[in-house]
Amino acid sequence: MTQIDTPRSAPETTTTSLPVPPTGRSAEAVWRRALAGSWVPITVATAALFLVSPVIAPGSLDAAPLLSMLPFASVLAIAAAGQTLIVQQRGLDLSVPGMIALAAVLATALPQQYGWGVWPAVVAAVVLPGVFGLFNGAIVAGLRIMPLVATLGMNAVLLGTVFSIANGTPSGAADELNRFALARTLGIPNTALIAIVVIAVAAVVTQRSIIGRRLTAVGVSEPAAAVVGVRVRVYQIAAYGFAGLCYGAAGVLLAGYTKTPALFLGDQYLLPTVAAVVLGGTALTGGISSIAATAVAALFLTQLGQLLRSVGWPDALQLLTQAIVLVLVVVIRELVPVLVRRRAVRRMARES
Repeated sequence: MTQIDTPRSAPETTTTSLPVPPTGRSAEAVWRRALAGSWVPITVATAALFLVSPVIAPGSLDAAPLLSMLPFASVLAIAAAGQTLIVQQRGLDLSVPGMIALAAVLATALPQQYGWGVWPAVVAAVVLPGVFGLFNGAIVAGLRIMPLVATLGMNAVLLGTVFSIANGTPSGAADELNRFALARTLGIPNTALIAIVVIAVAAVVTQRSIIGRRLTAVGVSEPAAAVVGVRVRVYQIAAYGFAGLCYGAAGVLLAGYTKTPALFLGDQYLLPTVAAVVLGGTALTGGISSIAATAVAALFLTQLGQLLRSVGWPDALQLLTQAIVLVLVVVIRELVPVLVRRRAVRRMARES
């Protein structure tokens, strides 16, 4: 006779070896939902920052400072949207500097040095980073190379390409592109309007469509997604390709706004894109993400930088502040649910 084993449920374990009460699990789940993938915490933090800004630096919310801040917040929001897609797939894109620099040099050098029309050059500057993004995705998903290694190597290739196209010398943006980037529609900078459109479309696709649900499923668990019929590698490669398009759009807008972009233009956007993704609640373990919250975090970081500059802080201290904020958010996100759970365990122990 064959003995039939009675299935046993896995024991619940905690750091105190006591079972976790349902209230403890519920409280922990609430805190995790509040701190990951939610727009509420970063929106509250951004509103608080804007409230205290006039107190710290009078006049910082006047029309001129706001209008000068919004274009840079828009560029960061678009680039961070691309980084969000990569982090959702449990990766981290270190090719952001090269992607933005490539887009900027294509948008400026092609018309100035190679005789291209302005708008064909703009199209090429957006599309080509998307193509390189697909290469990133193919290397990561197809060859199973670590995202950090693959994107770091791609960044070196991109920077070499930038120097080759530019012949070592930055080119100025065409007047048509520069005027478009500096112009306003109904009083709102064109860069901000483009960012709103890009973020809105990306947020709807990732949160409300079948594509978005499948991207989330792949980010949460590749084996589980494959079991239900999702083409895991296709969606991973597509995520890197869409991210490249975002970097390309950000680079074009930045090149047009700054008129003569430096060849290392993208270096200053690597840490801020990661910080915006983390502050926006995207889980570093993959799956949970919110592009809209990432965009709000980009606004928060840009306003924070402008506020620090207005009180005389140098760029080095601003970068240090961003890094500290990033570390604090990661620690809080991981520590608070654990503390809530331990408190519930201790309460149950006292009651028993």
